[in-house]
Amino acid sequence: MQTAPTPTAAQIDQAREAIAAYVRQIESSPDRREGAYPYCLFHEPGQPIRGTVMMFHGFSAKPHQMWRLADYLFRNGLNVYQCTLAGHAFVNPDKNWCQVDLKPEIAIPLKEKVAADPVLQASLANLTNPKAAGDLPRPSYLQRMALIARLLRIEPRLLDILKAIERPNDPDFDRYFISSHLRYLTDARDRLRELDSLPGPIFTVGLSVGGAVALALAADQPDRIARVVAYAPLLEIYGEERRKYVELAGPLDIRELGWDPALRFPVGALTANARFGKAYVQQNVRSISRTPVFMVLTENEDAADIETNRKFYQNLGGDRQGHCFYQYPQEDLVPHPMIDPTEVSQGMSNRFWQSLYQETFRFLTTGEVNSSNLRSIDQDAALPAVPPI
Repeated sequence: MQTAPTPTAAQIDQAREAIAAYVRQIESSPDRREGAYPYCLFHEPGQPIRGTVMMFHGFSAKPHQMWRLADYLFRNGLNVYQCTLAGHAFVNPDKNWCQVDLKPEIAIPLKEKVAADPVLQASLANLTNPKAAGDLPRPSYLQRMALIARLLRIEPRLLDILKAIERPNDPDFDRYFISSHLRYLTDARDRLRELDSLPGPIFTVGLSVGGAVALALAADQPDRIARVVAYAPLLEIYGEERRKYVELAGPLDIRELGWDPALRFPVGALTANARFGKAYVQQNVRSISRTPVFMVLTENEDAADIETNRKFYQNLGGDRQGHCFYQYPQEDLVPHPMIDPTEVSQGMSNRFWQSLYQETFRFLTTGEVNSSNLRSIDQDAALPAVPPI
């Protein structure tokens, strides 16, 4: 039987100081985003642990999004590092968050055509007026379809540009676009480096874009990451129409509202999410397949494309390679942000959250998952109990 790692005081202090140095860097910025700082939960020196979990929240959210799960894992023998997604510790998303945008020599003429088009200008004015837009966090389906049609009418060349972003390895991508999507990986790599002093396995857990980051870190550091749990990883934006809107609307400077009601972000940030999932995570599926992965989806998706995720799981090698997969059926009313039972999306919340926490713990510690427990609102008595709200 393998001996459980037992971090010393010096090892824990070194990791804490590395994380504290990063927090000081955030605090020194005028763009710091209150409540979005990373934090760690480390057991006392000399206490055996099961390993250390790096957790990555969803797009536009904060580490606090998964605090209940972090607390449960910590109370049951795991160290936890709640990371902040690249740039998300700061406000001013245009400057600080990962983005994909057209190069100036393409974007400026396009914006001039948009500015000269009275139909588009009226539509954009409605989108930026909360009262006219019904105070929705994003444009409606009809609004998106109308914008796509009008954009293609005033600039047919966008069809060729769209092809360059739709294909993960298109050589014309760098001809048309400026992209910082790989910061999701380089930032996660820096966070992992802060844990270099800690003994024992490192696990990654993430939701949505955070799920893509958790997978990407396994591709980048296969000798360091022992297991991955990816909740509804955003490997491609849900729905073809929504994808085309996101890919075409970046130059229009449209803002959308995410989980933080005080913060609007440019559509180009969503393009970066899709680019990261498509051009890095999916393209490195063979590297990721060497690390055991547990993927969780829901039929009630509105962010992560279900078919893309299912295909990705099969490309990993699926069950036959020791990976695990579970998809909540539509009637279970589980939404995309499935981690916290108090988080409501599309009028739904996850009533199966306690069994999900238990199976996350089971997978991290044994590499196995019991689907019967995931289908139950009750808990498995053989696993550590998840306390109620």
